[in-house]
Amino acid sequence: MAEIPTISNTATLQKYLALPQKGSVIAEYIWVDASGGVRSKCKTLKTKPESFKDLSEWNFDGSSTDQAPGDNSDVYLRPVAMYPDPFRLGDNVLVLAECWMSDGKPNSYNFRHDAEVLMDKYAEHEFWFGLEQEYTLLDALGWPYGWPKNGFPAPQGPYYCGVGTGKVFCRDIVEAHYKACLYSGINISGTNAEVMPAQWEYQIGPCTGIELGDHMWMSRFMLHRVAEDFGAKVTFAPKPIPGNWNGAGLHSNVSTKETRAEGGMKAIERHMESLSKRHKEHMAVYGEGNEARMTGAHETASYDKFTWGIANRGASVRVNRQCADEGKGYFEDRRPASNADPYQITGMIVETLCGKVEGTDVLKKSTAVSAVEQDMPVVVSKP
Repeated sequence: MAEIPTISNTATLQKYLALPQKGSVIAEYIWVDASGGVRSKCKTLKTKPESFKDLSEWNFDGSSTDQAPGDNSDVYLRPVAMYPDPFRLGDNVLVLAECWMSDGKPNSYNFRHDAEVLMDKYAEHEFWFGLEQEYTLLDALGWPYGWPKNGFPAPQGPYYCGVGTGKVFCRDIVEAHYKACLYSGINISGTNAEVMPAQWEYQIGPCTGIELGDHMWMSRFMLHRVAEDFGAKVTFAPKPIPGNWNGAGLHSNVSTKETRAEGGMKAIERHMESLSKRHKEHMAVYGEGNEARMTGAHETASYDKFTWGIANRGASVRVNRQCADEGKGYFEDRRPASNADPYQITGMIVETLCGKVEGTDVLKKSTAVSAVEQDMPVVVSKP
């Protein structure tokens, strides 16, 4: 098959982006769709908004995103957060919005609403979250970027946190995304090349409560937008290449006021007991295709068994060695897949550790993206 040429007019675009807007502001509304992807549409404002509360409710055709039937297709966008636009600059903004229906109820794929109810209910525990987003960059044909077209690169080993040609691919995309997040006020705390070549990770957090999910979804939107400029695709598939290659996770670091206090290890141990009793429920919202990743190999635990341990990257939940030595700190839930919804992850953790709240349903259908929807490579042979 002939390679599809990648055409980018980013340089030409710059002269148009530099044109004055004569007082108008562009607001790009962003939402999560039915497949765990992001969508957006823009509108012109005549005044600069000072906060998301200054922004009006909007709507879109939900029948075109599988979020509503054709005979009742209007889905309403309610702004919940606003960020400076790193692509258009100036006073332009990116707007994160929740999806609501005409009957006044959250859209069935609006996982943020129930998670926020739980966060507000148990705010006294001061939950801090930090999520580690792994992802893989693909070329125009859907093969990992930089890999031989009809084969595989050398085995894993030199790529993790690697430096140099042949060890890392697409660092330009990673750097551009990092700076875009910082410009917009996204709480991105770091980034690194991962174990499989063309696979990377960045970390969001620590964030308090619902803010973690907001920042993670906006960072995902920005990653897709940056990759557009470089002619690359982003996949969050948890096992993009079968065989002896690492999968991609969304390791979730969690602490509370109690675990951070003196003697906090006792609270962590209680939390491990609570998590062990709801392992099945957690796995139901921890990402689609996670079974292929969580095999007990490649730094994962078994999909159907809960374990925890000190400094053990093969356990379901890991407690950092330093935290164990100090007797307080946080724990890392290593089970979530890279395509899981951060609102469902954090909401489920709060519910398990603190209790259910009437009227909420964290176990609603997961939005994790299927392999086909993510342009996951189809592999017919193994290295």
